[in-house]
Amino acid sequence: LPLLGFIINGLGFPKLNKKVAAIIGCGSVLASFAIVCTLFLQSLQTSLNHRIDLYTWIAAGNYTVSFALLIDNLSVIMMMIVTGVGFLIHVYSIGYMQEDEGFGKFFAYLNLFIFFMLLLVMGASFVIMFIGWEGVGLCSYLLIGFWWKNREYSAAANKAFIMNRIGDLGFILAIFMMFAVFGSSDFDKVFPAASAFTTNDSIILALTLLLFVGAIGKSAQLPLFTWLPDAMAGPTPVSALIHAATMVTAGVYMVARSNILYSIAPVTLAVITVLGTITALFAALIALTQNDIKKVLAYSTVSQLGFMFVALGTSSFDAGIFHVMTHAFFKALLFRGAGSVIHAMSGEQNIRHMGGLKKALPITSFTFLIGTLAIAGIPPFAGFFSKDAILTASYFNSTIIFLLLILTSILTAAYMFRLYFMVFWGNFRGTHHQEEHLHESPQSITIPLIILALFAAIGGFFGLPEIFGNHNWIHHYLSPVFSQNTRIMAHADS
Repeated sequence: LPLLGFIINGLGFPKLNKKVAAIIGCGSVLASFAIVCTLFLQSLQTSLNHRIDLYTWIAAGNYTVSFALLIDNLSVIMMMIVTGVGFLIHVYSIGYMQEDEGFGKFFAYLNLFIFFMLLLVMGASFVIMFIGWEGVGLCSYLLIGFWWKNREYSAAANKAFIMNRIGDLGFILAIFMMFAVFGSSDFDKVFPAASAFTTNDSIILALTLLLFVGAIGKSAQLPLFTWLPDAMAGPTPVSALIHAATMVTAGVYMVARSNILYSIAPVTLAVITVLGTITALFAALIALTQNDIKKVLAYSTVSQLGFMFVALGTSSFDAGIFHVMTHAFFKALLFRGAGSVIHAMSGEQNIRHMGGLKKALPITSFTFLIGTLAIAGIPPFAGFFSKDAILTASYFNSTIIFLLLILTSILTAAYMFRLYFMVFWGNFRGTHHQEEHLHESPQSITIPLIILALFAAIGGFFGLPEIFGNHNWIHHYLSPVFSQNTRIMAHADS
């Protein structure tokens, strides 16, 4: 459906008027979300594990690649995030891009982005996943450089595209290696065959490290992280889409999907844990010094992705996906709140030129505060519970890692409350012209903010720790996916 929306808006631009383009763009994602909701309801009754072979895509000698999709609980929860948060970003874009001459083209690109991300999480093999993987890389290039007449924005798009290709080289080498070793890249063939290998076998180590190189690029870990802050050059809805619902979570999803391979390679898991911790701390320190409202949030995304990889590295795969989900809520909220502020400030992004905006932007201010409380890990907001699960897993893995993550969590609260107070409290520090034109954003911007604020407030209750009894829904929901893995390292119940 999003692909159909892309084709109609793409071919119809600029003949279609903005209202029709918005209906097609938003409607295709909303219809997708409705279908995913029916799958989700089915998965609540009985766990899903359906492979759908559409046709043989590649046949060369002994090698065949089927264009196949896999629908299970892990892919369904990712599809819920992509289509649900993606739809709200589409609605938000109506108000944000209303005056842009490329309105229809923008919605076409957004639809294509959603299509490729859905293909990525639904693929039943690493080859099909790689198509979506490259597709979101292409769409990020198109959207980051959407205002291409600005050379700085075009340079940022090029940087994102090239740095992702560096990581993707590792991914594609891993796929070649799979065909050489297993004769296939299908999950249902690679994972059972890999289970026969001994722990830390050199082949599995090489395979998992190459896959992780791909994840480093896509999910902006050290050293391939500098493209993500520069990606702020694109329109704010693009920032929200890349950071919250789609592209940067692809690496986390890929490692979680490949959990059987990684559990056979504890050395690789240790590398993931250490690199994730260093990235989380390093990005948090950089965020403390930023004065561009979107760059503070960009570095916070890099930091939160570090937390997710620590969860994966400590074999707490469900906690990693849980943080993906809560992060999607509060980071989409924060980026859209930032967009609302920029919209009111006539394009100003420097927080030193803001201040006192809570009077003129009461809805934006309140929802931004909820997002700040969530990412800072203040109970009972969403980020508290997902971070708690990761910290618990790290505590039983390494005391040093645990303490560094505690420090990073404190820094997260520091830079986020610095951002909130500099923007919304105190005296206004902008120009007189900006002050005269301050206004709350239209409903197409504020309604998605309110919906996301609700989920940022209550989303953590999907993963209550064991101290509250057997109520960790996300753990039980994903257990059918990870129960096939007999080598998951033991870690404490969180």
